[in-house]
Amino acid sequence: MNATQNADPAELAKFTALAQSWWDPAGPSKPLHELNPLRTRYIEQAAALRDARVLDVGCGGGILSEALALRGAHVMGIDLSQAVLDVAALHAIESKLAIDYRAVAAEELAAAQPNAFDLVTCMEMLEHVPDPAATLGALAALVKPGGDVIISTLNRKPQAFAVAILGAEYIARMLPRGTHEYLKFIRPSELARWGRAAGLTLLDLTGITYNPLTRAFRLSPNTDVNYLAHFKRA
Repeated sequence: MNATQNADPAELAKFTALAQSWWDPAGPSKPLHELNPLRTRYIEQAAALRDARVLDVGCGGGILSEALALRGAHVMGIDLSQAVLDVAALHAIESKLAIDYRAVAAEELAAAQPNAFDLVTCMEMLEHVPDPAATLGALAALVKPGGDVIISTLNRKPQAFAVAILGAEYIARMLPRGTHEYLKFIRPSELARWGRAAGLTLLDLTGITYNPLTRAFRLSPNTDVNYLAHFKRA
């Protein structure tokens, strides 16, 4: 399989441009740093991490991968941007963490290593690929029967456009302009349907909300903007 078959070169270029600032908590990746503790807690509550074999798809510079490794997981992180993987690998060495980073597409890895992982995570990536249903199918193929798939993405609702694009990119300038495209956002009903087609059962949907006054993220029943989805493979 061509590793770039289900990838948009323009999207890859966006994140490659951020590579050198990935680990700057006050830089363009600041929202990722602020979100990471919340996401990590959600994952910890959903799936056992100690000694689990975990795959982080679209791992970028490794912010989540490192958090999972610190909790005792054996982590592989994959991404199609070699520049961000180089940053991730160097930071893991500095952090004295053994994380296996690879430049490979989820679909390609699924063909080579089906049923290989106890847990697969995919954070804020599905809304950046041309065929998110195909990627979700690959995530399902990668996880063991009985294993967990945890995804975060953005809902295609006016509230998400207002917060994630107008607010975060144009007003607060928390993210570079053009980071998101509204029409690529994914409704929970779509994600659930793709999951069922891939043999995944949706166990939980939890929203993520942001308070601009306290500059804090929190978990919420409100899935209108960002949300986390926990699937289980039968």
